[in-house]
Amino acid sequence: MMKWLYKNWYKSTIFIAIYLIIILPLYLLKSDYAVFLIWLQFAVYLLHQFEEYILPGGFVKFFNNKVLQSDKDNYPLDDRASFWINIPIIFIAFPLSAILASCIDISIGIWTAYFSIINALSHVVMFFKHRYNPGFFVSLFLNIPVGTYTVFYFDDHGIISTNAQLIGLMIGVLIQAAVMIYGFKVLKPKVK
Repeated sequence: MMKWLYKNWYKSTIFIAIYLIIILPLYLLKSDYAVFLIWLQFAVYLLHQFEEYILPGGFVKFFNNKVLQSDKDNYPLDDRASFWINIPIIFIAFPLSAILASCIDISIGIWTAYFSIINALSHVVMFFKHRYNPGFFVSLFLNIPVGTYTVFYFDDHGIISTNAQLIGLMIGVLIQAAVMIYGFKVLKPKVK
């Protein structure tokens, strides 16, 4: 079962994203715009993953070959590691934060916008060295603009405090740092 999930989890991204893009405006756009923006981070990130893994896909191969300079397409980053990086952050933490933001405190969800921006910026930085990389176009045209708009909307409308913004920023930075540390301190040394 797990082997199947490792090879197929990303196939769900486009279907969940389309579902959210249809449902979110119907239920949240007018009733709770701030919560809508937090949920929108999840939909946008799923589109980002669709570009990374499906169309055109190839992120694992790109990361191994270009970034880590491995001569193997599926090593040291493999389907299993990719699953365990993406599922907890995007498929669990993003929607859980949106639920908690709508039920407990809206500030709980702002980290998703910051993480979306920061991760997208890493794709932009990779572009300067490696040119196109899977995830680049959605990063540039959706993750960064939607995430930035969300952060500024929350600030402009005084929806959350400056401290809550800073905490969200720190969480986004720490998650991206953990992903990068894993990539460069755990995976990179495995390349011979």
